[in-house]
Amino acid sequence: MQKQLTIILAFLVSLGYSQIKLQGVVKDSIGTPLELANVVAINQETSALESYGITNDKGKFILSLSKNSTYKLQVSYIGMKTHEEILDTTTEDIDKDISMVLDNQLDAVELTYEMPVTISGDTLIYNADSFKNGTERKLEDILEKLPGVEVNDEGQIEVEGQRVSKVMVEGKDFFDGDSKLATKNIPSNAVDKVQVLKNYAEVGQLSGVTNNQDNYAINIKLKEGKKSFWFGNVTAGGGASTDNEFYVFQPKLFYYSPKYSINLIGDLNNTGEPALTRSDLRGFGGGFRPPSRDSGTNLSLGNNSLGFLATQNNRAQDIENKLASGNFSYSPTKALDISGFGIFNSSRIDIRQKRSVQYTNPNFGIPDEETDQMTTQRSDIGLLKLSTSYKPNVNNQLDYDVLGRVTKESQEQNLFSSVIGNTNEFEDNTPYSINQNLNYYYTLNNNNIFALEVQHLLQDEDPFYNAILEDKDNYESIADNLGLDPDQIGYNVNQNRRVKSNQMDAKLDYWNILNDRSNINFTLGAMVSQQDFNSNLFQLLDDGTNFDPVPIDNDGLDTNDTQYNFSDYYLGLKYTLKSGIFTFIPGVSAHAYRYGNEQFGVETQDNFGLVLPSFETRIQFKKSESLTLRYNMRNQFTDVTRLASGIVLNSFNSINIGNPELQNAVTNNVSLFYRSFNLFNYTNVFASVTYSNAVDQIRSIADFESVVRTNNFFNSGFADESVTSFGRVQRTFGKFRLSLNARVSYSKFNQFVQGERSINESFSQSYTPEIRSNFKEAPNFRIRYRYAVNNNEQGGRTTKFTTNAPSIDFDAYIWKKFTFLTDYTYNRQSNPNGSPQEFEIWNASLSYRKNRDAKWEYTIKATNLLNTTRQVQNGNNNVSVFASEYFIQPRFVTFRLRYEI
Repeated sequence: MQKQLTIILAFLVSLGYSQIKLQGVVKDSIGTPLELANVVAINQETSALESYGITNDKGKFILSLSKNSTYKLQVSYIGMKTHEEILDTTTEDIDKDISMVLDNQLDAVELTYEMPVTISGDTLIYNADSFKNGTERKLEDILEKLPGVEVNDEGQIEVEGQRVSKVMVEGKDFFDGDSKLATKNIPSNAVDKVQVLKNYAEVGQLSGVTNNQDNYAINIKLKEGKKSFWFGNVTAGGGASTDNEFYVFQPKLFYYSPKYSINLIGDLNNTGEPALTRSDLRGFGGGFRPPSRDSGTNLSLGNNSLGFLATQNNRAQDIENKLASGNFSYSPTKALDISGFGIFNSSRIDIRQKRSVQYTNPNFGIPDEETDQMTTQRSDIGLLKLSTSYKPNVNNQLDYDVLGRVTKESQEQNLFSSVIGNTNEFEDNTPYSINQNLNYYYTLNNNNIFALEVQHLLQDEDPFYNAILEDKDNYESIADNLGLDPDQIGYNVNQNRRVKSNQMDAKLDYWNILNDRSNINFTLGAMVSQQDFNSNLFQLLDDGTNFDPVPIDNDGLDTNDTQYNFSDYYLGLKYTLKSGIFTFIPGVSAHAYRYGNEQFGVETQDNFGLVLPSFETRIQFKKSESLTLRYNMRNQFTDVTRLASGIVLNSFNSINIGNPELQNAVTNNVSLFYRSFNLFNYTNVFASVTYSNAVDQIRSIADFESVVRTNNFFNSGFADESVTSFGRVQRTFGKFRLSLNARVSYSKFNQFVQGERSINESFSQSYTPEIRSNFKEAPNFRIRYRYAVNNNEQGGRTTKFTTNAPSIDFDAYIWKKFTFLTDYTYNRQSNPNGSPQEFEIWNASLSYRKNRDAKWEYTIKATNLLNTTRQVQNGNNNVSVFASEYFIQPRFVTFRLRYEI
């Protein structure tokens, strides 16, 4: 790896010596500098656009050109005649100012070349062809090459450090709520322009009165030949390893016209390449945002899904995935839009994990543990969303959305523990939810705007848990505490649970626009929620009958029958003032809370009021540079399961006992964000610092019996705090883009184990420098190096983890027919429990198509060429450090056919 880096750096240095700099100022006829003028240099020998630039606020531009070459210099600016001249370079830098004159015949202006990047208001427009080199196959391959745009490891799009909330194609929603389906499936050859919409407002009527600084959307403009025609591709293939056969079938069809659109995406494979993972689907919210999101109140409904292990393709022995999805939009009239999507995903995953656990405080008397776990997970998830938007005129808009979700999931685990022995576990869950959203926006006149938002959620979850412990002696003391019958071959422990949630969230906003610099916003809102929780712990005896145990502890309570009611009625006030480059948004909300629960005939109630302040200051240095300071106080309430008094089994070695008298927790949050996107010198900078201080946080007192943990919840009187900073700097030099990502965080919280309080402190650092090229003709590469350090002080024991992970991606378009792709990753992690662990992954593929417009493409793809058998992951929680090994798919080769429609 060091040798490769040295060669590349030497190449970059030599390349720098072969370049000269052309710089100057673009002015109008009276000498006024012109900002955002487009400057391009076209190589006369190759007829290719070799360099481009955009003038800054002083009209200055800089281009990098080759020595001893001839260029056509082309300068354009809206309302001005395009300036063109022939320019010969020597070995010296060139200073050249350009004057432009008004053009009275704009229709006669014809640009020979499009600018790769242009700015129009709050919209960045990328010309996709300017960044393609022929190896691209999907939207993701283009986005990764755009300055200021990132596709993170989860496949989500980020712009200037902010996650993109919506992806559209020709202005129509593409599977609203997730950007991964777009990045992985939209064909690259259909993309003409990528429009990044900053300060994106879902509702045009509110664009001038709401704060949309963190809202980013992307709109894909299609090539002319892809409109009003079906397009897409179908991929099919198969292959084998030494002990398995592999298959892949992925149809992707799209149709776009001014009136309607249809997107169909299918995926059937066992190659470890799921279009959507289970975590993706769980987070697929369909674009729903709760009306109370800015009120200062957080109410948790809990997470009662199964505790699935990580299911990425690099941590599983076998993955089978089936996906069928469709998205449509239809506009029968200019005033009415109807859209929706349907997704069905089925997966089966086999995971093997070995784990070494060492508890951090030797005074706890908890034995170290070695485990070997085999897991089979099955999951079927169905999503259906329908949306309508009615805009009869510019002053009225009515939106309605409904999202239904049905899930059937199960998990079987065979676990061997060096402490507990053999355990077989089974879990299943068949939850469903229906989420409805109704919004109405009304503009009375230029100074008065109203908005009504109402959202209703109905959710039903029924997780079941079963554990069969074969080695009774190792579990005897815990079984006695649970009241289990000891006169059995083994302990067969079961628990049924049922959680029903019914929540209404609504608010009415009124904006009074005082003048062109200020407005005031009044909010009247309410959140009403009800949760019912039932659970039943029982033992299945050898003769097949059920036995209801009576625990020795917890007052004999092993069942739950809990009703939890919560309401928050609030009145909010925000004032927005713009003064020069400053924007001030102070706010306050007054809340009347009422919440309580009833269990076994005993009722616990509480009522109180609270005022929650907020403040935001934004400094807009330029259109593309800003600094934002935010402060808010948030009030957090827990879910019903932590209030339930009866025993709840998370697993056989994790037992929860709730507390009906739990109170709310208050957090103070401060954040500072800096963003800059400079097309003059191709520099993109994003930096953030966030601080959080929590008071009366809900914590647990953890008591261990061997390695079995019992948690009793309470409100901690000790403050917990955390600080996180993140920065990304990106700079483009000609055909090379350099970037550096850095993250530093510190957290301190109080933990309670075996009746003792201790302070847990964690300090982590992560640095990722990267260099990538973007040549039109030559091969391209991306080199990345991730260095991370995690220091932990836990209950008197100090641990340190260090990760070194270099990686390289390489792609080449050979003879206009072959596409070669390869990627290599090396990972080395320190292990406080032993010697460092390392693994390496290498993949490669070679594709052939007759030319860029050919319908057929033939690919041979090799996965895990080094036949790595396992990956490692080391880490820690509040009481232990651990080293994990995941057994992964072996080396295999597949042959694939791809047909372009």
